[in-house]
Amino acid sequence: MLDKKSTYNLSQYDVTQQIIETLANVYSRAVLFCIIDKAKDAQTIADDQKMSISTVYKILSQLEDLTLIEVDRYEISDAGKKIKYYKSRIKKAEIIVGGNTPVLNLQSN
Repeated sequence: MLDKKSTYNLSQYDVTQQIIETLANVYSRAVLFCIIDKAKDAQTIADDQKMSISTVYKILSQLEDLTLIEVDRYEISDAGKKIKYYKSRIKKAEIIVGGNTPVLNLQSN
């Protein structure tokens, strides 16, 4: 007997679905869109968005995995620590829902 996969089970592995779910999250959107115009480090993002640093790092990791952000540059702090500055790779996102499959349009930054 064949095990039929549900639409939900198939869609959880779909990158488009993962990006839509990420953009639907208010915290992920806040982080993503606060680094459109200027690259920022995690601590600056946390301060600007009034979020914990651990939440920001988790979101940055997810956004980086989905290639929605990139490391713009590295700087060395006075203490000798390497600091990453992140920048959004998109400046606009549009999700069109209709039919069985949503359409995702991303505008490059």
